[in-house]
Amino acid sequence: MIVRVSLEIALRKEFDYFVPPELSGLVDVGSRVQVPFGPRKVLGVVTAIAEESAHAKLKSIVKVIGAQTLVTPKVLKLARWIADYYCCAPETALKSVLPEAVRHEEAGWRERLFVRALPVIGEFPKLAKRQLEVWNIIEERREILLSELVELAETTAATVRKLEDHGLVTITNEISERDPYSREQILPSIPIELNPAQAEALVNIKTAMQRREDGRSKMEDGKARPSSILHPPRSVAPKPSEGGSSSTFLLHGVTGSGKTEIYLQAIAYALEQGKGAIVLVPEISLTPQTVERFKARFSSGKLQTLVAVLHSHLSSGERHDEWHKIRQGRARIVIGARSAVFAPVEPLGLIIVDEEHEHTYKQEEAPRYHARDVAIVRGQMEGAVVVLGSATPSLESYYNCKKGKYTLLSLPERVDNQKLPYVRVVDMRQAGRGGKGPPIFSNQLKEAITQRLEKGEQTILFLNRRGYSTSLECTKCGYVANCPNCSLALTFHRPEQKLRCHLCGFVDAVPSVCPEPKCKSPTIRYSGLGTQKVEDVLGKLFPQARVKRMDADVMKRKEDYRKVLGDFRTGKIDILIGTQMIAKGLHFPNVTLVGIIYADMALHQPDFRAGERTFQLLTQVSGRAGRGDVEGEVFVQAFTPFHPAIQYARRHDFVGFYEQEIEFREQLKYPPSSRVALLTLKGRNEEKVKFSAEHVRRELDKLAASKGRSPEPGVQSPESKIAAAAKTLDTGRGTLDLKISGPAPAPLLRAESFYRYQIMLRTRAMSRLSFALADISARLTLPDDVTLTVDIDPVNLG
Repeated sequence: MIVRVSLEIALRKEFDYFVPPELSGLVDVGSRVQVPFGPRKVLGVVTAIAEESAHAKLKSIVKVIGAQTLVTPKVLKLARWIADYYCCAPETALKSVLPEAVRHEEAGWRERLFVRALPVIGEFPKLAKRQLEVWNIIEERREILLSELVELAETTAATVRKLEDHGLVTITNEISERDPYSREQILPSIPIELNPAQAEALVNIKTAMQRREDGRSKMEDGKARPSSILHPPRSVAPKPSEGGSSSTFLLHGVTGSGKTEIYLQAIAYALEQGKGAIVLVPEISLTPQTVERFKARFSSGKLQTLVAVLHSHLSSGERHDEWHKIRQGRARIVIGARSAVFAPVEPLGLIIVDEEHEHTYKQEEAPRYHARDVAIVRGQMEGAVVVLGSATPSLESYYNCKKGKYTLLSLPERVDNQKLPYVRVVDMRQAGRGGKGPPIFSNQLKEAITQRLEKGEQTILFLNRRGYSTSLECTKCGYVANCPNCSLALTFHRPEQKLRCHLCGFVDAVPSVCPEPKCKSPTIRYSGLGTQKVEDVLGKLFPQARVKRMDADVMKRKEDYRKVLGDFRTGKIDILIGTQMIAKGLHFPNVTLVGIIYADMALHQPDFRAGERTFQLLTQVSGRAGRGDVEGEVFVQAFTPFHPAIQYARRHDFVGFYEQEIEFREQLKYPPSSRVALLTLKGRNEEKVKFSAEHVRRELDKLAASKGRSPEPGVQSPESKIAAAAKTLDTGRGTLDLKISGPAPAPLLRAESFYRYQIMLRTRAMSRLSFALADISARLTLPDDVTLTVDIDPVNLG
C-alpha cells in the first residue's frame, strides 16, 4: 500500500511512503501520520492512496495519529482550492483547516478521576460519621468528579478511597470533556411566529435545501474515488462570486428585522434532513450572545443536539474537545469565527455567514482566505445552501445579486412593528466655534444622555479608537512621539501612564519635557481622543452614572465579554462605551440612545472602501438603539456631516448608497466591477524594497504585454513561461484585462520595522491571474531580506 503525504513543511510537493502491513487498516485519505523526512520525523496528512510510485525505495510511515481521519476528503478538496486561488503553498492551506490544538502528535484529551456509586450487596458496612456523609452525597449524585466531591463534602481523597475499599464506590480515570459553557444556565426557547417577509425568506431557503438534497442524491450515484485530492487537475472549483441563485442567498434585513430567527428555523430544517450547519460570526464578542440563542433553541425537544463553539478565546483544551465533538458527529451545529468554516461537519446542509460584510472574515496571514467566499465555495462543493446575512451587505454580495449569481431576500422592516431609530447628525464644526475647540460631547448629546439616565434607559457610546489620546506633541518645536518601528504616532494610555504603538506593541514612558535635545520644553500636550478619554470625561459629566468601557485594552480574558454584556443586559450598567466590538449583532431592548462620537474618523483614509465602511459602521451602531418598546434615537457627531456615507446612513438607505457608490467603483474599475490582487514587498532596507518592487513590476508588465502569444518551441526563458501562463489566462471566458498600479509606498510605509511597497492589480479574471502570480512568485529571485506576499481580494490596503 502506497500513500501520498503532504508534510507540515511548505515545500509545495507531496511525498510517497510505504504503509507497513500492521498499519494498512488504519490509513485512509485524511489520516494524520508521522513519517521520516531526512534525519527527522515530521507530521503530515495522507492526501491520496496510490497504486504505484515512481520511486523504487520508499520509506515507511512511522505511525498513524488518532483512530479517526482528521481531514475529510471534502475539506481536503477545499484546501486545494484555497491554495490555488489565494496563491499559497498547499501545505499552508492544509494546516489552516485543522486547529493547532488538534494537530499535536499526542491526543489532547483530559483525563480525570470519577467516583461512581456501586450497588450495595449484602449487609451495609459500618462507616464512620464522616464517611457516611460523603457516601450520602455519592448515593444522591450516583456519579461525581473526585475533585468536585472533595470540595463539596469538605473531605479528602483518602476518605473516598476508604469507601472504595468497602466496595461502595469505584474510582476510575476517564476522559472529561472541557465545555466552555458548562456553567451557563440556559433556558430553552421555542420557534417564534414569523412575519410575512421572514416566512417568505425561510420558504426560499428551505426549498433550495430540498433541491440541493435531491441533486446531491443523483450526483453521488456512481461517483469514482479520486486518485489525488490535494492536487487534481487545475481549478475545476467555481469562483467565490459564482454562487448560483439556487444555493447562495443574501438575506438583506434592516437591523432588528429578525434574521437570527430565520437562521434558527433554517437550521432546524437542516437537522430534520439529517444534516448539520455552520454559523460564522465576525467578532468573538458576538459569540456569547449568539451561542446562548442557539443553545436555547436546540438544547431540548426532538431536535436536541450539541452546539459546538470554535474561536480563539477558548483554551487549547476546549478547542480540542469542541473540534472532536464535531468530527465524531456528536455536535451537529458549529458556531465560530472565520476558521469555523473548515469544521468537519458531515453531511453539511447549511452555512450561515452572519454580518457577511465584515472585514474580519479576511485572514491577514497566509493563507489569506476570505471566510465568506470560502463558505460559498464549500457550499457548492458539498451541495449545501449558503445564507449571507447583513443589514449593510458588502457591495460585492449585493452586486452578485444584481447579476443573478445570488438570490436576494429582503426584510425591509423590524419585527413587532418596531420603528428604526431616528438619526440626528450634529455638525461638530458649529459645536466647536467660540470655544477651545470641538468638544467630545455636543450639547444635544449631553442632553439626550441626561434624559436617558433620568428615565432609567441605557446608552451606547461608540468611538472606534482605544487609548486616551492619539498623540503627544510639543507645542514649541513640533516634536511628535512616534513609534521607532512604525510610521505611526504613539497613543497615550492614561491608566498605566505609557505611550503605546497599537501596531507592533512598542511601549515607552511618558516624558515630562520635550525629548528633543535642543528643545526640552515642558509645554508638551496630548491631542486627539480615545475610549479612555471618553470614559474619563463622561465620569466627570455624569458622576452618578454606572459606566463601563469595552475595548481590546479591557477585554483580555475569555470571560470578560460575557460578564460585561451580561451586566449590561441586566441593567447593572447605564452607559457602555466601546469600539467596533459593540457595533453589531447585539440585542439590548433597553438601549434607547446611541451616540457616535466622531463618525467620520475613518472616512478619509486612502482606501476605496472608506465610504462603504463608514456607512456600514454607522448603520450597524445605530441599529443597537430602539430594539424594545421605546423608539430609539441616534446622535451622529461629524465634521463632514454632508458626506453621502453619513447622509445615506442617516436615512437607513442602503440601496441609495449602493447606487451612488457603484458608479464610482465602475468608473475606476474597483471591486465589485473587477477583482483586486495586492502585491506587497517588505524588508528593512527601503532602497532594496523599492528596487525589488520595480523588478516585480517589470515582470508583471511582460505578463500584461505578452498575453495570448504562444512561446516559441523549445525556448525555456522566463519570458516564454510568462507567455505560456498568459496564454492559459486567455482561455475560457474573456481575457485577463490586467490593470497595474504602482509600485508605490504603502499607506503605512513602515510597520514593525519593515518598509513596505505595494503593487495593485485589477482584473475580471482573478482565478487565471492567481495562476500566473503563483508562477511568477515561484520564479522570482529577490534579495534574501526582501519578501513578497500576494493578497487576493484584499479588504485592507494599509
